[in-house]
Amino acid sequence: MSEWETIPELVRSAAERYADTQAVADGRTRIGYAELGARVERAAAACLASGVRTGDRVAVWAPNSAEWIVAALGAVCAGAVLVPLNTRFKGAEAADVLRRSRARLLFVTGTFLGTSYVAALRRAAGTGPAADRPLPALPDLEQVIVFAPDAPPSFRTWKDFLAAGECVPAAEVRARGGHLTGTTPSDIIYTSGTTGRPKGVVTTHGQTLRAYDIWADLAGLRHGDRYLIVNPFFHTFGYKAGVIACLTRGATIIPQPVSGAETALANIATEAVTVLPGPPALHQQLLDHPARHAHDLSTLRLVVTGASVVPLSLVERLRTELGVATVLTAYGLSEASGLVTMCRRGDDPAVIAATSGRAIPGTEVRVADTDGTPLPPGVPGEVLVRGFTVMRGYDGDPRATAEAVTPDGWLRTGDVGVLDPSGNLRITDRLKDMFVVGGFNAYPAEIERLLLTHPDVTEAAVIGVPDPRLGEVARAYVVPRPGSRLTPDALITWSRREMANYKVPRTVRFLRSLPRNASGKVLKGDLRNLRAHP
Repeated sequence: MSEWETIPELVRSAAERYADTQAVADGRTRIGYAELGARVERAAAACLASGVRTGDRVAVWAPNSAEWIVAALGAVCAGAVLVPLNTRFKGAEAADVLRRSRARLLFVTGTFLGTSYVAALRRAAGTGPAADRPLPALPDLEQVIVFAPDAPPSFRTWKDFLAAGECVPAAEVRARGGHLTGTTPSDIIYTSGTTGRPKGVVTTHGQTLRAYDIWADLAGLRHGDRYLIVNPFFHTFGYKAGVIACLTRGATIIPQPVSGAETALANIATEAVTVLPGPPALHQQLLDHPARHAHDLSTLRLVVTGASVVPLSLVERLRTELGVATVLTAYGLSEASGLVTMCRRGDDPAVIAATSGRAIPGTEVRVADTDGTPLPPGVPGEVLVRGFTVMRGYDGDPRATAEAVTPDGWLRTGDVGVLDPSGNLRITDRLKDMFVVGGFNAYPAEIERLLLTHPDVTEAAVIGVPDPRLGEVARAYVVPRPGSRLTPDALITWSRREMANYKVPRTVRFLRSLPRNASGKVLKGDLRNLRAHP
């Protein structure tokens, strides 16, 4: 169990324990832990002044930034349930989540990547019967606060919002936080929606704090570490394994609003970054970037990554070429607080590359057949998880919750995996991505892992496509190494030597980059839509 029961307790503890340590380094904005605690308390006071009650939903739709951290933690310390919105959402998608979550207050960025989020929302939800609301088509939404110097009529600026809280005594803010417990819901994280409409996953203060205290311990996160958070804050990997984990150890949060190797290289060198979690694709891009040697990356000591495919060569290159002392892999999903298994420091590089490690303390992992019967090591099946990390349910969707969590508490992840005799889990695919080639089950992630062993392949994604003889066969979308002379036919020939015939891609298409969502997941649906335009 963690030493904090609620997030307000964690924020106050960090402000006292690490008072003089830099908490946030966001461009010219430099905030110490004592100052961060004061700013969060001020934001919480403003939430109280705005009428936020315990259990109200408060949303944030903005990129990684100091304002995001202060607003989100302020809302949670005021007793609200945080609803982070995906920065890739269009206006209608954001409005849908705001409507379904019944958010009463929204923090939103002004313009990001050339898009006005305020204008997008007004187009999507600016009409309706509730004329006294900033967005009439969202009757539950009472206030919208814009992270910008100016705001349109009926919206508020961040500065004005904070000013309204100055009349709220600190004791009142502390009392609100003091009424929360470990079982109080702290956030609703919406799933990525890659396989359907996003669902809101409800987790509590206690679940979050216990999980990411463990994460920080297993990763070896230290006081004074400088943590570049490239993973988006709306995702558990960014908010919980990032912001929350940093608060538990007194590490410095360095928000990066847009994922990109070039920006990451500059940040690592400029900010003397020591910790860089992120998807394998980011680390591969860093290693292969032509300007890599122009940046000092010698401060990096800890990398945590996670995906179904992590090439052994990537782990070895991070250690040898960049001198990263600790490289770990992990596996999680929103429905399990973002954390299920994790490798341990000292694990063999082959274990780190080939698996996602073992169950974290307080959880159980099993691989089962379609009836839920446990399968022995080495046999693939659906990954089931039970323990303290399992969600409280999907918000407002008891039917979907009952389908996902068995009566005896096992979460059905929808992932296919294999356990080794030591309990290390290897994720082989999503159940919905598996396809059958002439009677053989083909798992795209397994084929992708093999393709990534080719020296001229930097990224690979595989889908099943119809075949008149075999039912379905593999098609590979590949990002070749810059300057490579590799051809699709040559890669198919190589594949016939390296993998069983039923796994061999019958067609290969080269792309400059794979389509990904903001969490770094490959959008297989987008690849399937490319079938008509190969």
